[in-house]
Amino acid sequence: VQLQAFGGGLVQAGGFRRLSCSASGRGFINYTVAWFRQAPGKVREFVSAVKYGIGTTYYGDFVKDRFTISRDNDKKIVYLQMNSLQLEDTAVYYCAAASFLHDDYYGVERYYSFWGQGTQVTVSS
Repeated sequence: VQLQAFGGGLVQAGGFRRLSCSASGRGFINYTVAWFRQAPGKVREFVSAVKYGIGTTYYGDFVKDRFTISRDNDKKIVYLQMNSLQLEDTAVYYCAAASFLHDDYYGVERYYSFWGQGTQVTVSS
């Protein structure tokens, strides 16, 4: 599967942004799709994931109900709605996919075989 992330940009603190991860290829419904992010000088961290099939969602601790992940299997797109954005949310956001990923590993990037290019989100004061 090939992934393309888009929707990044400049947003004011307190604002919102929706990222999209568009997939091509077969069997999209069988992939857990996740968002990771990497801020300047920091390691990449898990943001959110939506499981294959039934679409169970997972979030990083810092999200605190601000972000919502969803998927449209017919359109092969995963969305990340980000609300109440803070300066520390500034990062390059990456989407990634893994086939039939076990629940224990949704936040572990080495288990994701497919990655999209990043999309920059910059939050300004």
